[in-house]
Amino acid sequence: QVQLVESGGGLVQAGGSLRLSCAASGRAFSSYVMGWFRQAPGKERDFVAAISWSGGSPVYADSGKVRFTISRDNAKNTVYLQMNSLEPDDTAVYYCAARSTSVISRDRRQYKHWGQGTQVTVSS
Repeated sequence: QVQLVESGGGLVQAGGSLRLSCAASGRAFSSYVMGWFRQAPGKERDFVAAISWSGGSPVYADSGKVRFTISRDNAKNTVYLQMNSLEPDDTAVYYCAARSTSVISRDRRQYKHWGQGTQVTVSS
């Protein structure tokens, strides 16, 4: 129902910060739960964070809830992931995802729409 394009990834030193953006096009962006997932080489795609259509009640994985902040701007059709205090283990391709429901889920199978991903590399 929507098309998602991530940006903002890159190479950063440990302890640094990045802000990822996910630009959405198509219909009814504001009605979708939006999530961020990441996938490191040879590993499964893991949940990072999600946010409701209203922008409230964000949900985080335990490993990221302190250092990462998800937000959305429905007027700009964009969801963000602010990543601070980055660690080498954060290195992965980060994907934006959308779910056509008001209920937040950590399960990647429940997200129907995905972006192409943006690479985040954290050097030690």
